[in-house]
Order: sequence, then C-alpha cells, then structure tokens
Amino acid sequence: MSLEQSYEDILVSLGEDPNREGLLKTPHRAAEAMRYMTKGYSQSVEEVLNGAIFHESYEDMVIIRDIEFFSLCEHHMLPFFGKVHIAYIPSGKIIGISKLARVVEVFARRLQVQERMTVQIGMALQEALDPQGVAVVIEARHMCMMARGVEKQCSNVTTSEMLGVFLNDRKTRQEFLSLLQLPRSV
Repeated sequence: MSLEQSYEDILVSLGEDPNREGLLKTPHRAAEAMRYMTKGYSQSVEEVLNGAIFHESYEDMVIIRDIEFFSLCEHHMLPFFGKVHIAYIPSGKIIGISKLARVVEVFARRLQVQERMTVQIGMALQEALDPQGVAVVIEARHMCMMARGVEKQCSNVTTSEMLGVFLNDRKTRQEFLSLLQLPRSV
C-alpha cells in the first residue's frame, strides 16, 4: 500500500469524501509532507558533513545558538519544534558551522523524542570531531501537549546532553549555560 493510499484511507476513516474537491490532492500532498518531515532516515551524519572538518589549533569554546528545527513526535506523529544550541571545544579540528545545522536536521527529520534527539546530536558531533567536549541544549514546544490531551499552550521542554569537559568540568558547563543567557545582539 502506498503512503498516498494510506492517507486516502485515513480520510475515509474520518468520514470524509476523498473525492471532494478540496481533498482530491490531499493524500498526495500529505504523503509528500510526511516524506519531507522524515527525510532524515535517508541521510547520514557522514554524508551531510561531506568533509567539512578542518584542522585548526583553536581550543576555545565554539557556540551556535538558536538552530531552528521541526520534528515529529513518535508517540502521536504530531510536530514538536524549537531551537537547538550547540557548543564544542575543539581538539585540533573544527567544523563548518552550517554543518552543525545539517546534523540537527538529520536527527530532527525522523520520528523522534526530544531526549533521544539531544543525545544523538551530541554523540554524532563527539564522534565526528573528537573534541574536548560537546554540549547540546534543546528547547521545544510539543503539539501533543498543546493541541490534545492536557492542552497546555505555554509549556516548553528543555533537554541537555553534556559530554567530555562539559560533563566533567562544572566551570566549563556553567560558562556555556551562562553564554546561552546572553541577549541576542545580531
């Protein structure tokens, strides 16, 4: 059974007429949207990094904040979305900064839970760069909480993964968390 047919069956199960003018192309559009939202299954971290790791002697913290993401909750297949903040301390290698956003996309574009996604991003960067440490913080809003069930509109979920010096050195971890609180000036 095709994905398009599955969406047509859903429409019928809801009591809709898939032949109604407004719904004629809905199964196709919904299938395309689902394929896009889950394209991370066909991507790998190695593929998106594409050699954009460079030898550099820089050894201070690198932070990229506010990487927007959209994902689908694996429990309800409803969206959750927000921002990812990543820091790493190089150990002889740096990464092209746009590649950090691409790594986020690899994991966000799958059926997901926020906790797992946080760990996957951190572990992928730790493996690719072998830095002194990696920190990942994700702040997200979940439609499964907002639009159904408890219907809490202002709830945010924050998860973190701390590896290397961010886990073992309280001062380094605190520096990263403090820098996340700075006002956005750009």
